Amino acid sequence: MAAVESNMMPLGTVAPDFDLKDVISGENKTLEDVRMEYGLVVMFICAHCPYVKNIEEEIAVLARQYMDLKIGFVAICSNDPTDYPEDAPEGLKAQAEEFEFGFPYLVDETQEAAKAYQAACTPDFYLFDEDLKCIYRGRFDASTPGNPEPVTGDDLIDALEAHLEDDPIIEDQKPSIGCSIKWKA
Repeated sequence: MAAVESNMMPLGTVAPDFDLKDVISGENKTLEDVRMEYGLVVMFICAHCPYVKNIEEEIAVLARQYMDLKIGFVAICSNDPTDYPEDAPEGLKAQAEEFEFGFPYLVDETQEAAKAYQAACTPDFYLFDEDLKCIYRGRFDASTPGNPEPVTGDDLIDALEAHLEDDPIIEDQKPSIGCSIKWKA
């Protein structure tokens, strides 16, 4: 399990648009469809990655909490399902149903969304403000498979809370660590 760090999109970058199919509803969703009044969290995740499996239950809990506070959440899977069949739409839908994801889970078949967001790994997190400017990118928390750190979501929660309170968001943001995006040949 070779770990890869996120690329850390420059702060202030405007969220790239997308138009991708949701594995849950079967409908296409755009950036405008998933953003909410106070912003949007974009997560690059998948079904097979142990780093995602480590936090997927807490992702669902955190998303429900902050969607109630008018922060949108969306998950995108950009992995090539040829070598990773768990990451095909059926596997993603099963994952979403098991953990009761209350947010769209989109398939990036062309991998253009991952490239636009400079996503490098799963999981990879981005928080955009109401103007869709990047104010946080990086890890969920300090936990990884096999380390003793509890799954808390603290890094993302700290950014969300600072944003909602109109406080400065810490600039010393830690990259996410996970499995590499499974790029098509």
